[in-house]
Amino acid sequence: MNNQTNPARSTLSRRGWLGQVVTSAAMATVSMPSSGSVEASDAQPRVKKAVKYHMITDDLSVLDKFKLLADLGFDGTEIHVRTKIDRDEVRRAIESTGVVVHGFLNSDKPDLMHAIDSAVYYGGTSVLVVAGRVDKEHSYDQVYRNEQQRIKAAAPYAEQQGIQLLIENVWNNFLLSPLEMARFVDEIGSPAVGVYFDVGNVVRFGWPEQWIRILGHRIGKLDVKEYSRQKQLDEGLRKGFQVEIGEGDCDWPAVRRALHDIGYTSGWATAEVPGGDRNRLAEIAQRMDRALGL
Repeated sequence: MNNQTNPARSTLSRRGWLGQVVTSAAMATVSMPSSGSVEASDAQPRVKKAVKYHMITDDLSVLDKFKLLADLGFDGTEIHVRTKIDRDEVRRAIESTGVVVHGFLNSDKPDLMHAIDSAVYYGGTSVLVVAGRVDKEHSYDQVYRNEQQRIKAAAPYAEQQGIQLLIENVWNNFLLSPLEMARFVDEIGSPAVGVYFDVGNVVRFGWPEQWIRILGHRIGKLDVKEYSRQKQLDEGLRKGFQVEIGEGDCDWPAVRRALHDIGYTSGWATAEVPGGDRNRLAEIAQRMDRALGL
């Protein structure tokens, strides 16, 4: 582990670099012809709303799925590494609708270079990274070292390509506190490395607003879902996720205040909940609007 990283220097460089990435992406999006209903007409910055592409279950073409997202007021989507899709069709759908692929979901796949190239191809700005897993066979300290090395090795290429490598807080028995997650990111020492903060994933053992303030500028994007501690107690650990956005134990007004306090006013927020048809996606859009104050 590199204990010589200057956190203040890392903070400044990351903020500046991420600002350049966001500006470049915005300019690229504005230059795309669009016949869809998504328009950059808001005078004030706002959080941009998305869903994962695999959440769209209607049997539609790629283009019609993007048109559906535009009709429902979504600004973008993300594509998972395991999703089988015609990449050229995606590019044409982006150009036609103005709905963007803002990121590539690489999960815990080891090949970050391919993920970075995929994000660039789609015109996105990030790769979601899951940093290993601690279990009986994989010790905490070894996972810490290995994952830092893996991400650090890919960071220069990510910087060169203008892509953020964003580490998600998941249930992998690793990076169990916001202080440790902040340290893990800072020790890598790259402005391209940050956090993909999943709001619902911390409710079982913490409070999202506390994580947000501690992680601060390191947060590059948000996943939006809920968790119910009561369902966890009554029905089991993972049953806690089986609750709609706004009906669990996430204090959304507190989350909004914390995001405002760290200056997160125009980033991406992507739903990660059970998807469905047009009606289901419309409901998700409405719930996100209420939760995030959009």
